[in-house]
Amino acid sequence: MSDIVKQILAKPIQLADQVIKTTETVCSFKDNCAEIKTKTEKLAALLRQFARVSNNLYERPTRRIIDETEQVLEKTLHLVLKCTRNGLRRVFKIIPNAIFHRTCQQLENSIGDVSWLLRVSTPSYDRDDEYLGLPPIASNEPTLCLIWEQIAILYSGTLEERAEGATSLVSLARDNERYGKLIIEEGGVPPLLKLAKEGDEDGQENAARAIGLLGRDQESVQHIINAGVCAIFAKILKFSHMKVQLVAAWSVSELVANHPNCQEHFLQNNVIRLLVGHLAFETIQEHSRYAIANKQNMSLHTVVMANTDPKGVKNGNDEKGLPRGLRTNDMQNVVTNTMAEKSGKNSRNGRSKNYRNNRKQIALVGVSIKARELEDPRTKAQMKAMAARALWHLCARNVVICKSITESRALLCFAVLLEKGEYEIQYNSAMALTEITAVAEQHVELRHSGFKPTSPAARAVVDQFLKIIKNANSDFLIPSIRAIGHLAKTFRATETRIIPPVVQLLDNMETDVSVEAAITLTKFACPDNFLHVNHCKTIIDEGGPKHLIQLTYFGEHLIQSPALILLCYLAMHVPDSETLAQDEVLVVLEWALKQGHFTQDSTLETLISEAKQRLEIYQSRNTRGSWMR
Repeated sequence: MSDIVKQILAKPIQLADQVIKTTETVCSFKDNCAEIKTKTEKLAALLRQFARVSNNLYERPTRRIIDETEQVLEKTLHLVLKCTRNGLRRVFKIIPNAIFHRTCQQLENSIGDVSWLLRVSTPSYDRDDEYLGLPPIASNEPTLCLIWEQIAILYSGTLEERAEGATSLVSLARDNERYGKLIIEEGGVPPLLKLAKEGDEDGQENAARAIGLLGRDQESVQHIINAGVCAIFAKILKFSHMKVQLVAAWSVSELVANHPNCQEHFLQNNVIRLLVGHLAFETIQEHSRYAIANKQNMSLHTVVMANTDPKGVKNGNDEKGLPRGLRTNDMQNVVTNTMAEKSGKNSRNGRSKNYRNNRKQIALVGVSIKARELEDPRTKAQMKAMAARALWHLCARNVVICKSITESRALLCFAVLLEKGEYEIQYNSAMALTEITAVAEQHVELRHSGFKPTSPAARAVVDQFLKIIKNANSDFLIPSIRAIGHLAKTFRATETRIIPPVVQLLDNMETDVSVEAAITLTKFACPDNFLHVNHCKTIIDEGGPKHLIQLTYFGEHLIQSPALILLCYLAMHVPDSETLAQDEVLVVLEWALKQGHFTQDSTLETLISEAKQRLEIYQSRNTRGSWMR
């Protein structure tokens, strides 16, 4: 950097020397030129002093200020050269005093700019602690100069000063999106990443938070990714203090949420595996990547982050009020079966692979378990919440990451945290599972491997979603309904507990809930589902047609079409149902064909016509008249 600065300063120093030398030979306006000479000498001294600075310099304001100074010196030299001319040319060439005044003011501004640049580029032990103030160049845009000052501190300050500089940038980026853009344009990302890599705990935390705030759009995130944030955050998630790690995890979630295409970069730097490690810490007992200690009677506190008395289990509820939907022993069995299943796969691959997996687990832990156990419970909970949030955004529409999550213990961790975690942890876990199931719905291989009916972890996830659906008063109700719909193709015909609670939600007071319930049931009833006939019969047996008819006739516009579509599938696949006949579904379909807001959709109109024809065929052959009488 020192060589670059010397190259930048070479021309302005030469121009300053020329001005000084020329003022000594002027023939007119000697007083004005003497003032110019004095100011130019001061400016030249500052430029030479700046050229001798050997520490890291901030190039962005350096180039701009030196370029401005160079232009001022060129104009000054041109003016002074006019004063060296004599004879008749002097008679016919008049120079107003205002020009000399303006030139002196410009030189004074350049002196102020270079003085400021010299002070912000000098380590704190070489300058006083007084406020540096704003240079004249910042008169039109003071915020830009403030950004320059803080970034310059990141380059040349002590660790403590750099941490404070990062805090100032956090405040600026949080207050105004434009300021965040300026920080990126003015080169603030590299020193922030350097501080995140090499700083103390406060410096790393502030730098990681600043990075998360700066990545507000795809262009900004791509710039941050190109600067090497993935490798640095991976190192933080592996070795830094937990308070820094949770901020890094939050920043990852922000970057990926604003630019999903960067998911692969974090995957390649093992960020997924490290986040899963944080999610699993004190959630399930760790032993190699998947295995768990073989204990027949494992208490719940070894599985979830709660101090539940294992002796307090009575009639399906423990002393802490554990809900009946997933009892302590049930969760123990899920964890034990899942880990045993994974452990069995590892054991079949031989002792050498087990050794490698154990080595891999050591790397996954990052900071020693003992060190993490010393963290306060609030920090641990925040770490899990941020890890779940990061995984939620990382797995969105990404089959590779979703597969790595379903093959790890993360699926089981999400199920446990969805039951016992704090609100933010539960919400992020629910959203992550919803994204994973959405990807599984579109990819057969992931659906078969990650959510096969015999998988204890997958069953635990479904159990938690069903519990939420049955309660019907949770903030996670809609994500839970969607997740069940995403998994509609994975349920067997013998799985009869899924559809009834969803059918009951058709009668929910909130329209959004009824809409999601209708859409989810449609995924069970549509022809793409191999067991659609069985599922349609279950929906009918649970009283679904009555709810759907009410929603089609009297529901809000948002629910009418989903309800009618589901009703059409029921009529198409179970046309011989007495329930459909008694509920006069044929009349509803005939009415729907006369409604313009239904028939304007050609696909829906075709579906209604086909369903109506199927019902007419059945009723004309059998009991159409009898049930009407």
